[in-house]
Amino acid sequence: MQTQAPPFATNLPPSLRPSTWKLLRIWTLIGLQSFGGGSSTSYLIQNTFIDKHRYLTIEEYMHFWNLCIFTPGINLVALTILIGRKLGGIRGILISLVGMLVPSAVVTCLLTAIFTLIQGNAIVQAVMRGVVPATAGLMLLVGLRFAQPLFKQAQAEGSKTLIISTILVLACAATIILLEVSVIPVLLCTALLSMLFFTPWRAKGNPATAQQAIEASHEEGAEK
Repeated sequence: MQTQAPPFATNLPPSLRPSTWKLLRIWTLIGLQSFGGGSSTSYLIQNTFIDKHRYLTIEEYMHFWNLCIFTPGINLVALTILIGRKLGGIRGILISLVGMLVPSAVVTCLLTAIFTLIQGNAIVQAVMRGVVPATAGLMLLVGLRFAQPLFKQAQAEGSKTLIISTILVLACAATIILLEVSVIPVLLCTALLSMLFFTPWRAKGNPATAQQAIEASHEEGAEK
């Protein structure tokens, strides 16, 4: 009996993997540009590894992110570890963490020291008020980016899957926002419902389809 290979099990050919220094440079640039919180960092990671360098597909990124959601701790750190492992093994993990965390930590410490001196300034207060809607816009963009492959796959599998996926998305949002339920039980319930609704349908399909799609995406990126 064949089993579907998970997206995170795919490996790039050695010729397509970034060198150690390139991986460090990529993560350092992300760390230095991560203004506005986790949403901006998530967007930068997506844009860099999926759109610019094509080291990941959106499906692989989503799979990594789903794993991070179900683990305690800081999600972006866990995501950095998973991407680093895929692109460089154990060395990739260390390089990715150094590039991601050290520059941003230094910048954060410097900005905090400076802000304590000028936080009462009216111009600074106006700037801080403008950062909030900008961050909200980034969060909306990241959310739409997450939803795009979900609805695209659901649409390809049929209207029934699309309707169920839409209901799950709206139900989760309403439960957290309106009922103020903790994220953990919402995730667990959604996982159980997803197993109930989607597992039988996915078993009927070709188990190699997802793997072939990911490999084709990497080959297309290499040609470009």
